[in-house]
Amino acid sequence: MNSLVGIIPIVVFLAIALVVSAIVRRRVHAEGGGFVGEYFIGNRALGGFVLAMTTIATYGSVSSFVGGPGQAWNIGFGWVYMAAVQVTTLFILFGIMGKKMALVSRRCNAVTVVDVIRARYGSNALANLSAAVIVLFFAATMVAQFVGGAKLFEAVTGYSYLVGLLLFGLAVIVFTTVGGFRGVAVTDALCGIAMLVGIGVLAWGILNAGGGYEAVMDTIARNHPQMLEPLSGGAMPVTLYFTQWLLVGIFTFCLPQSVVRCMGYRDMKSLRSAMILGTVIIGAMMIGVTALGTLSAGVLTDDLAAYGSSVDNIIPRVIVATMPPWLAGIAIVGPIAASISTVSSLLIASSSALIKDLWLHRCSERGIEPSGRRISGLSQATTLLVGAIVFVLAIVPPDVIWKINMFAFGGLETAFCWVLVCGLFWKRANKCGALWSMAGGTLVYCAAMAIGFKPFGMHQIVLGITVSLALMVIGSLVGKKPGRAQLEPFFPQAADVAEE
Repeated sequence: MNSLVGIIPIVVFLAIALVVSAIVRRRVHAEGGGFVGEYFIGNRALGGFVLAMTTIATYGSVSSFVGGPGQAWNIGFGWVYMAAVQVTTLFILFGIMGKKMALVSRRCNAVTVVDVIRARYGSNALANLSAAVIVLFFAATMVAQFVGGAKLFEAVTGYSYLVGLLLFGLAVIVFTTVGGFRGVAVTDALCGIAMLVGIGVLAWGILNAGGGYEAVMDTIARNHPQMLEPLSGGAMPVTLYFTQWLLVGIFTFCLPQSVVRCMGYRDMKSLRSAMILGTVIIGAMMIGVTALGTLSAGVLTDDLAAYGSSVDNIIPRVIVATMPPWLAGIAIVGPIAASISTVSSLLIASSSALIKDLWLHRCSERGIEPSGRRISGLSQATTLLVGAIVFVLAIVPPDVIWKINMFAFGGLETAFCWVLVCGLFWKRANKCGALWSMAGGTLVYCAAMAIGFKPFGMHQIVLGITVSLALMVIGSLVGKKPGRAQLEPFFPQAADVAEE
């Protein structure tokens, strides 16, 4: 039955996000400044709290609130121990990329990750390939977010999948188009708060329905004792731990949607604050919501077949089974906020790849200087168009959204890890190595995923990252050394390297 009470909290949250985005845009317009720098990087004005929350919200997708906890319901605490690595993500990101990316982007006047790559390697081919990889993998991720949010909306409120897709899909496209980077960052902070509230409400519902923590644990121990073991009765082998730690933990520091946040903060105080605050919050959030997935096994005690044979259905079923409609509406604001925050961040990054990294650079090469009004109109139109395309693709939903999300994570990590790390910290890295690394590593990763090839039973990310590193080293050693123009912004003390 359709629940009007259940839909009210979602509508209220979306309305608040739209209003906040409009207010931010109006204030930014009053401040003045260049459109490109503001729309795509927020004029590097993010404070510590907003920086932490926008990074967390970008990383924490609907998969984190639906697919991951669903897997934990199926596997047990082994999946929670695997998810624990996510507590390191912001610490590693800001620790490795934070200061260097901020300094380099300011020296190069870069507002996108592709700007930095172009400046470091002096290669339009590499920059164009980077933009293409970003748009393609971001599109896959955005489809997964739209689908996950709409399915959750359908399961909890009783309204159709298409109604849910229209409601929050159109809302996120509009406020991203209007607000730009800073608007997205501020609404991401709101989404992060909503995610924390959603986790709290979900925890109350599960523990209340299960008779308390001890009763829930007794039910799990009685029905599925293997779920309490670290290896979950063989369902969580050591190789899975290792590769998942790499995929969702260690290598997430090179995801372009996260790296670009390192270019947008105000000062070092903001960075340090974001590192500490973000680490605490993301740890509590990701470990907490995954643990709730396992505790759901003390409430939903039937086999997976009884819940549609998909782990993506577990959390929606738990919400419906344990809460009245009004509280269920509040509970799903969290995962829907996660979907919205991820989509908005990827939308603005996709728009920047197409407008700033491709079109504006091409105009510059031809000596054309588009007017500010034209840049503004085209940027917002592109954001709207990309969002509309993803929206259309999500109308016929694919299955198992967490797998789509993990595929995109692995592809982006393979493509950008060594291109960024070596570009920032290895003077010998050159465009030959970077091109080989991005193209070859990504192709190998995608091919291995397509045929299901898992070396030694490990996720394909291990193969992709290894091949990508090998190609970076080989290509950089056999190719031409980088010249002074490429090195100076990145290694000021080594700018005397001879051009060959």
